[in-house]
Amino acid sequence: MSTPATSLDHDEDRSTARSTALDGNAVAGLLWDLFGEESTTTVGTCAHCGSSGVLAETVVYVQGPGVVIRCRGCDGVLVVVVERRGVRCVDVLGYATLGAGSSAGA
Repeated sequence: MSTPATSLDHDEDRSTARSTALDGNAVAGLLWDLFGEESTTTVGTCAHCGSSGVLAETVVYVQGPGVVIRCRGCDGVLVVVVERRGVRCVDVLGYATLGAGSSAGA
């Protein structure tokens, strides 16, 4: 018989996930493949909390079925990259702006 999950269990899971987090430099090669240029120094603004920073300073998780890049300030999802059957899908809607004042959603 299984026991119901408690908030303590959730906190432990979150702590473990944080310990496996990397910084944005860990996906420098992936970012190069996606954008065709060095992107770890590209500045973006989080659509969730409004904080700005370079991609190298984000929090990255690579142990799932794809790559998730989160805001260091609010933990909001900035970028999700998933590859299936050779097709790479990229969602950058977590950025209000990304790059030289361009809109991420445009």
